[in-house]
This record gives sequence, structure tokens and C-alpha cells, in this order.
Amino acid sequence: MNKILLSALLVIAAPVINAQTRNATDLKTVILSKVESLQAKTNSWREQIHQNPELGNREFKTAKLVAAHLRSLGIEVQEGVAKTGVVGVLKGAKPGPCVALRADMDALPVTERVKIPFASREKTIYEGAEVGVMHACGHDTHVAILMTVAEILSGMRDQISGSVKFIFQPAEEGAPAGEEGGAALMVKEGVMENPKVDAIFGLHIQSDLEVGKVKYKSGSLMAAADWFSITVKGKGSHGSQPWRGVDPIQVGAQIIEGLQNIVSRQSELTKAPVVITVGKINGGVRQNIISETCEMSGTIRTLDSKMQLEVHEKIKRTAKLIAAANGADADVAIETKTLVTYNTPELVKKMIPTLEKTLGASNVIDAEWVTGAEDFSYYGTKAPAFFFFLGGMPKGQNSSQAPPHHTADFYVDNSGMPAGVKSLCNLVFDYLSAPTK
Repeated sequence: MNKILLSALLVIAAPVINAQTRNATDLKTVILSKVESLQAKTNSWREQIHQNPELGNREFKTAKLVAAHLRSLGIEVQEGVAKTGVVGVLKGAKPGPCVALRADMDALPVTERVKIPFASREKTIYEGAEVGVMHACGHDTHVAILMTVAEILSGMRDQISGSVKFIFQPAEEGAPAGEEGGAALMVKEGVMENPKVDAIFGLHIQSDLEVGKVKYKSGSLMAAADWFSITVKGKGSHGSQPWRGVDPIQVGAQIIEGLQNIVSRQSELTKAPVVITVGKINGGVRQNIISETCEMSGTIRTLDSKMQLEVHEKIKRTAKLIAAANGADADVAIETKTLVTYNTPELVKKMIPTLEKTLGASNVIDAEWVTGAEDFSYYGTKAPAFFFFLGGMPKGQNSSQAPPHHTADFYVDNSGMPAGVKSLCNLVFDYLSAPTK
């Protein structure tokens, strides 16, 4: 009797399961078709933005382009978020959770050397000097990808159960001196509320990862970035009589060595990496004068929030005690720029099959820690988050020879963008069909 009942139930359930599988397959087919039909448009947006780059908190033209496009799709639009940010909300036909997608819009003070038809020729004044402006980190592709995703999803709103929030963020590379900006300000101004975001996805194109591929890591992916400054106060003297003064430059050299001992001898590197870099030193005015002060500044990179705080305290202790041992004083200031970019393990586990079905399992690669930083990390303090890397290097090239990000020769190919569009679209639909609890 039980066997007969079970057989009957399986017969009834089979068409339902098959229909669900068909629906999922049909959805991915529709998305693929739309991505292909919009590829020329995606390329055009990217090239337009690349030719007209803007620095952080000054993305006026980019924001205007984005806002006009979202409005043309019938998406609710809010402008002026965190200075120049744009937020769009697409409401699906049925109730459900809210998924957020983020693209950063700002460029860098770099003069482009790449020989492409849409190369930037923009100039601006940065810290008192004229410099070029270039999308030397690929944010132009991020904007074009998300504009395309918005167009595709807006045309499929009848199949959306919930809502999609499109976050076009300014100043990921940092706000101008004296200004707030970036993801931290967007979160502060409530971008993760109204509607409340249940999960957020983001991507970053990479110049050394082949197109069609993505890399990810569950848990800590990218480092927290802190900036530090140390001012050593000594005692001036004639360069021929150092014993009559306290040489702050020599003390600074000892402090630099001591900072590296924090990395090599005081940090549990099997737990997570630590990087301390002194990038700037300023001391002295003449060869035969021992100055009164020496200033140095640099960056700290950590991939564990507890270790981050511990490193801060060790830097302060090291600098002050080395200075004191030499009869000098040291003032230490540390400013947090970004948090650890943390991918919520439960969300990653749930969504990796989506990426594998979209791009092919062999094209979805589990990555190592990255000591670069991303302010996407701030969104992860408000909702489960998943951030991954997207290939932008033309196929067949040697990744070791790919020009690094933030350089004048940085290049990513337009052919990398369709994989990003497909991935974000499918992540939205698959998440909304079965949201993570």
C-alpha cells in the first residue's frame, strides 16, 4: 500500500520538478539572449564613460548618464546619494526579498598610455598639480555592466519576486581631502534600507584574469586598509655633532625596521596575512643639519578584524618605545579606510552553483586572499554579501605580463563584460527564488 502511494506521489511530483527545471533553464536562455543583443550597447556605455572619467565625489556626468538610463526603464531613482551616487529600485511583480547590486563609478589621477580609440584625454588639478584622469581600475566596466543588468531585469520584472536595488557608488578610491565619501557614506545615508537589503552582490574586473572566468573566496577575501602617520620629534643639532641632538631621521629608520618585525615576528601569519608599508618619509632640510622632526606615513593591510586592532596597538607601542629609547618622542595616528571585505559563507555556498551553471564550473575559481582593499566591505556590515572578481584579460595573454591596476597601461577588454552581466542577472533570480535565511 505504501509503495503504491509513493509511486503515485512521484508521478504527480515529476511534472512539477521538470517544470521547475525547465523554467530555470528557460530563464537562463532568455538572459543569455538579452546579454548578446545588448552587447554593443554595453560596449558603447563603457567606452563613453572611459573617455569621460571623473574623480571621486565629482562623478557628475557619469551619474547623469546612469540616472537618465534608469528612469527610461521605469525604475525609481534617487540622485545625490553620498554626494554623486545614484540608487535605483526595481520592484518585481510579486512580493519578496530585496537584492542589491553595486557598481563604483570613480576614476583615478593617472595619465593614460593605452592606445585605444576611446582612450581618456581628460586633465584635472589634483593636489595642486595638473594630472590626467583615467579609469585605471575598471570602474567604467562596472557601471556599464550594471546599466545593462538594469535594462535586462527591468524587462523581466513580471518574473521577479521581490525587488532589486541598483547602487552606483562614487569615491571607491577615496574621497577628496576633507570630504566623506564612498560606501561608508552611502551606508550612513541609508542605502541599505527602504527597502531593507537582504543580500548584496558586487564584482570587480581584473586585468590579469582571463575573460569568461571569475574568482571568489568564502570568508575574508580582501584586506582592511588603514593609513598611518608617525611623527618623530627629536632635537636639532649640527650634522657634525650628532651627540648634541637627537636625530629623528635615524630614529625613524629604526622604527621602520621595527614595523617589519611586527609582521615577521609578532603576527600569526598562518591565521591571516599582514602587510605594513611605509610609503612616504619627510625629514630634514639640509645635508649638515640634524632636523627636529621626521614624518613618515604608510598603509596597513590585514585580513582579520581582531588582528587589525592588534596591529594598530603594536605599531603605536613600537614607534613610541623605539623613540623613547633614543631620547625622542613619537606621535602615531591611524585612520581606517576600509574594513575586511568579507563574503558571507552561507551566501557564497548557496550562490556558487549559479555561477558554475552560468559560466561553466571550470571558469569559477576559488581564490586566495587579496591584500588589496575595497570599500564594498561596508555593505557587508548591513547584509550578507558576496563579492567576486571578473576576468578582463583577453584570452591567450600571459597574466604575469598584464599591466597592473592603477597604472597608465591598465587595460581590460570589452569581451569580459558579458560574463559579468550574465552572472549578476542569474544571481538575482536564483537568490530571489530561494533567499538565504
